[in-house]
Amino acid sequence: MQNQYTRIAVKIGSNVLTRKDGTLDVTRMSALVDQVAELHKQGMEIILISSGAVASGRSEIKPSKKLDSVDQRQLFSAVGQAKLINRYYELFREHGIAVGQVLTTKENFGSRRHYLNQRNCMMVMLDNGVIPIVNENDTISVTELMFTDNDELSGLIASMMDMQALIILSNIDGIYNGSPSTPGTEVIRQVEPGKDLSDYIQTEKSGFGRGGMLTKTTIARKVADEGIAVYIANGKKDNILIELLQHPETTIHTRFVPAKDEVSSVKKWIAHSEGFAKGEIHLNAEAVKVLKGPKAVSLLPVGVVRIMGVFEKDDIVKIMDHQGCQIGVGRIAFDSDEAMGLIGKHGQKPLVHYDYLYLE
Repeated sequence: MQNQYTRIAVKIGSNVLTRKDGTLDVTRMSALVDQVAELHKQGMEIILISSGAVASGRSEIKPSKKLDSVDQRQLFSAVGQAKLINRYYELFREHGIAVGQVLTTKENFGSRRHYLNQRNCMMVMLDNGVIPIVNENDTISVTELMFTDNDELSGLIASMMDMQALIILSNIDGIYNGSPSTPGTEVIRQVEPGKDLSDYIQTEKSGFGRGGMLTKTTIARKVADEGIAVYIANGKKDNILIELLQHPETTIHTRFVPAKDEVSSVKKWIAHSEGFAKGEIHLNAEAVKVLKGPKAVSLLPVGVVRIMGVFEKDDIVKIMDHQGCQIGVGRIAFDSDEAMGLIGKHGQKPLVHYDYLYLE
């Protein structure tokens, strides 16, 4: 069967690449590389978002003294990332395919310029037949600067690179309609836009990874809303990538159905930029009603009741309703001092233009 996609992002979770003892599962890694190579040779453009640096480093080095979790993570990931990318390099070289390393941090998505620089780097790689292998730079990403996990990073990459599909490989078959250990529980095969999954999601984390199912579904939904199909499948299963793409009807997985509407690249960036917000714009009930109405409108100063934070023009701000709940994010057209002076005024330019406004 012919693949329906020509550009995909594949996220390989740490629990796919890690053995029970916490070391790197090279056999599994090799099998996944074989599958990616096969797809690449069919003409598909692929970006790999790969965890596994910490697991890779854990087996390589024994710390001389007890380290706290941040020091340990930095040490293991610094050593492990070199080993991980080298292993990928060797495995892909056997197929005659070049790979390139892209290490990124949350801050690199915080400004439009950094975002576009990063995008251009990966575009050049894809144009020249090179497979980008992306990971978070754990040596400098600590605490609040970290992504929730590589699921969040993979969503950003898929969105940024206008991928047609994002495949998240974990150590489970998909999203279940109950606890996987309960008899009769089944994988939800398809998630339509707007479907409420809150009753089904297990909040516990999975083994060596930082993110649980909650993160995966939140990211999957956001990416699918941008018109990108998202698949959650079991990366431990043999030939999973090929089976998923060529025989989806017989391969167990969960698919998030992509929205049909096109989303601009700027809006995609803004949709994923909540973590970089420098301030908050609080609205009255009437303004919230207008914004959430059927007509696309910009955010005008007249409906604003309060502004919090210090920000520059073009920074990201959170949009809050009259009860203090977040309803969206946007790129602000004024700095905080100018914006404060416009609160509640009629007949002014928009604080956030519709083109730079993302409502949840």
